Amino acid sequence: MAIRASKFTPEVLLSAPRRSAGLPNANASSVLYTTSTYSFDTHKKVTEVRVLDVESNESRLVTDEEGISEPQWLGDGIICLRSVKEGKTEVVVGPLGGSKNHYQVAGTIDGPASNLKIRELEDGVLAIAVSAQATPDGSLYNPETAPKPRSTGKLYNSLFVRHWDAYKTPEKNAIWYGTLSKSKDGKYELSKLTNALKGTGLESPIPPFGGADNFDISSSGIIFVAKDPELNPALNTKCNVYFIPISSFIESSTFGPHKVQVPNFEGAASSPVFSADGKKAAFLMMRQNGYEADKNQIFLIPNVGNASWIMPLLDSEDGKGTWECSPQSVCFSHDGESLLLTVEEKGKGLLYVIPKDPFKGAKSPRNLTWDGYVSDVRCLPSGDVFVSGSTLIDNSAYLLIDPSNAETPTLISSNSRNGATFGLRKEQVSEIWFPAADPLTNKKVHAWVVKPSDFDDSKKYPLAYLIHGGPQGSWADSWSTRWNPAVFAEQGYIVICPNPTGSTGYGQAFCDAINQQWGGLPYQDIVNGFTWIKDNMSEVDCDRAVALGASYGGYMMNWIQGHDLGRQLKALVTHDGVFSMTGQLASEELYFPFHDLGGAPWHNRGAKSTSNFAGSSLDAWREWDPSQHIDKWATPQLVIHNELDYRLTISEGLSAFNVLQARGVESQFLVFPDENHWVLKPENSLVWHRVVLNFINKFVGLPKFFDGEEGGLEFLGGERMEGEVVKMEAAGNGHT
Repeated sequence: MAIRASKFTPEVLLSAPRRSAGLPNANASSVLYTTSTYSFDTHKKVTEVRVLDVESNESRLVTDEEGISEPQWLGDGIICLRSVKEGKTEVVVGPLGGSKNHYQVAGTIDGPASNLKIRELEDGVLAIAVSAQATPDGSLYNPETAPKPRSTGKLYNSLFVRHWDAYKTPEKNAIWYGTLSKSKDGKYELSKLTNALKGTGLESPIPPFGGADNFDISSSGIIFVAKDPELNPALNTKCNVYFIPISSFIESSTFGPHKVQVPNFEGAASSPVFSADGKKAAFLMMRQNGYEADKNQIFLIPNVGNASWIMPLLDSEDGKGTWECSPQSVCFSHDGESLLLTVEEKGKGLLYVIPKDPFKGAKSPRNLTWDGYVSDVRCLPSGDVFVSGSTLIDNSAYLLIDPSNAETPTLISSNSRNGATFGLRKEQVSEIWFPAADPLTNKKVHAWVVKPSDFDDSKKYPLAYLIHGGPQGSWADSWSTRWNPAVFAEQGYIVICPNPTGSTGYGQAFCDAINQQWGGLPYQDIVNGFTWIKDNMSEVDCDRAVALGASYGGYMMNWIQGHDLGRQLKALVTHDGVFSMTGQLASEELYFPFHDLGGAPWHNRGAKSTSNFAGSSLDAWREWDPSQHIDKWATPQLVIHNELDYRLTISEGLSAFNVLQARGVESQFLVFPDENHWVLKPENSLVWHRVVLNFINKFVGLPKFFDGEEGGLEFLGGERMEGEVVKMEAAGNGHT
């Protein structure tokens, strides 16, 4: 991006080049990466593989050939995957420069493959692994060439029926391994690939989001995580760590996966990694089954030759661990003597290091970063650490950190010149803290504040109050192309993003406190924040306030609509939110509502409430149900829902909109038949932004964002009913 945007708009957000995490070479003199750019003029996306020369800070194109993905260093050249006809995948190697003819196809995989990993073995031979789907008999699955059934019917006798945005099929993800050998004439040849999970009943990477972070390879073998095959994945989060010793990546291992036993830990496992020499391994694991936001704890396998020997780090007698933070990922330093951890902490994604020789006793981790959000970590032979990350104003930054002098990191590259190409400045972003509803977990609640780039302290600005999803999630100092606070700020709002009870990064107790409290403590935190803003931020006009949220944030919009705060807001926007708690029984990962609402609804009927605010005898499924309060719905509301959202089904959005319309509340319904829980397609996302901004701007006195009818969509409704209650006559009795 060389041209500064005159104003940061949704078009700028969605058409800006999206840069991948950087892959430095051994001495960090060059950085390999990809960018994808969508054009609203051509309506096409272009993906480029590029290399950055660190000294000159100049980037040059390696290739923009269609289908190329996942480039990695291979000596002074690269190796990558290329999607080709009939659903096949080529493994391609070549130099950094030159034409397409310089690239050699080392081998072809007869199906879609991804998550490429390579490790050097000996004599120029490389171990290679990818993930690809396998049929029930363990053979490679290619959906384009597989026989097509004559009927579309699907019969199930267990969960899952569908997951995230797809119906479950018999095929499973698998890890496939082999070798890449270099001949005397310099050409590489891919061996036959072996399914490491054939006949095991295991699936890795774990759908729907597992990827390269779910497995690792080394000269010792393969380490990976998979859901426990003896438990139903829709009702359990329990994952196991497995190690497959492999003496040769050319032939099938004579050993099956060895389950790594972790006593008293029954939750999800993640981030399995080897040390560079393949002699050690590490991973993260949670104690509690059924709770996906439990605290991650750190485990070492000091000698993979004896994978039964594991060492918990920073552990405690009560099992909670001595470190308050919950790491998101773990990796080894290049020498294998330190562990680096990414951690969400107080709205930031920070990098920590556990000092050398951690297995000689627990040592307190120390910071290597203090700001922004780290998304990827690469450890170099020099001992330095290469970091990829972002902030609320910068969509991609590369840093080089010397762990012995972390206070002065070197900025290698900023994709947006620290936000300048977007017309954004770091001075727009600040933080506030306000009183918490429950001082026993945290005395104060944190929130991010994003002001317009042309902010004038003599003026008052309407409030856009953004509530995050999860609910065990957070607003952080990181870039987003789906919910970007700066887009709303540049419309003329002061945007405030609170992290109420249930948010991650503020201690496990604060995260856990939302259990059976969905509309209790978090709602009171949000009310406290609104009151604090009104009393302490004179630049905010709380008489012109709107609130928006997705997923749990969408639930909270529906909850606010039926409660007092709803009457203080000019408009609400609900994206894929819960309307009725019983609607969550149509969801796929049932362990989630079962945990957060205190059990299955047939087990706790009539249970006494734990709420400090409601004092109800209803069970949590009914107590925190927005549909129980629809008699109070009166604030104008935009409802958005996607038909491929199998986590929160389309009936939730339709129900909310139908209630609003039947009550005569000004409302709109936006639906995307081809999107899941998120809106990912650029053209759809642009429409999403146009409709949302047009809707909220109308109620706070800001100019219409887009002049096209209904944000660029043809209005598909009939007669609009605004400002009157619809009366229905049934069986001779009048019902309002």
